[in-house]
Amino acid sequence: MFSRSNFVQTSASALRSTGRSTSTFRTLFGFIQQKVRIMATGTPSASAQAQQNADATSATLSSYDIKNKPINEAPGVKLSESQKVVVGSILDLFSGNPTLKHLSLWHRDAIFADNITSAAGYDKFAAQWYGLPAVFSPIHIQSHKVTSAGNPIVMDLSNKYVVKGLKTEKIMDSVVKIHIDGDGKIEKVEDKWNGNLPEGGVAEAFRKLNAVTVPTMVQVPKTEEEDLKMKAEREKSS
Repeated sequence: MFSRSNFVQTSASALRSTGRSTSTFRTLFGFIQQKVRIMATGTPSASAQAQQNADATSATLSSYDIKNKPINEAPGVKLSESQKVVVGSILDLFSGNPTLKHLSLWHRDAIFADNITSAAGYDKFAAQWYGLPAVFSPIHIQSHKVTSAGNPIVMDLSNKYVVKGLKTEKIMDSVVKIHIDGDGKIEKVEDKWNGNLPEGGVAEAFRKLNAVTVPTMVQVPKTEEEDLKMKAEREKSS
């Protein structure tokens, strides 16, 4: 049977018998101890290592300037800190507050999909989020609750949209699913409405937010300076 203490003691005796210097002995002995710890604990699985890496480098809600907090969890649901950042960023996007920092949480090839559009790739999904406050203002989240902390993260969302200029408003209830890849990046967000798109001004506004025309009509900032300027303009007009 493997014994950590016996292995270390035997190896140490063997090293002393070679007559090596004290400094060399200490270096080799430290190396042996490290190897023993790995043998005793095992090598983390790929998924566990990815989670450890994500936790080690994950930011906080405040460092991403998340506005929608705290994150509401259903009974029995417990999000990790990195998951809270993801959910908070998605809530900010749905409330018409996109930033480049928020979108940095997305994989470049990620997909955003709802009942009438599918935006694949950064240019298209970024245009969707920056286009939202261009056609709706204000946008107010009525309620949200995370019902699953798995993959995908599942959240119930109720959002009130007011069409810019027309003042027509509609509360939309939906189930949002957030898929995360192995590197901790958002790879897909699904927004499934609990019902058909209403007729009238709200329906027309949503149809304008389609993956084909929006990227050519909506300005997506290229730099942080542009992003901050657009954010200030949105806040001034809201």
